[in-house]
Amino acid sequence: MKTEIIYNKLIRDKIPEIIKADGKTPVVRALDDDEFLNALNQKLCEEVNEYLNDEFLEELCDILEVVYAIANAKGYSLNDIKTQRNNKNLTNGAFEDRLFLEKVIEENENDDN
Repeated sequence: MKTEIIYNKLIRDKIPEIIKADGKTPVVRALDDDEFLNALNQKLCEEVNEYLNDEFLEELCDILEVVYAIANAKGYSLNDIKTQRNNKNLTNGAFEDRLFLEKVIEENENDDN
């Protein structure tokens, strides 16, 4: 008797080999550009949720791998990511000071006080 488990998700390149080594038969196909970006976005959500559930370093690395793949698929290099990150840190800062914005108080021009 054969059992099929449906996954319908993006996998890493060596996963079919790992499945075969386990005596099973993977059924895979290559995605076109649009399908690939859509699958990467879904994979990003999956990996973020896995990290939020267990907070392991391995899950953070999986998130980075997906981010790098998305950047590459959109034509960005790792250097582009680093440059943009540095620029954003220069203009808006990073998260080193652990600041948490509770509220902003704005003075109204119509106040007679």
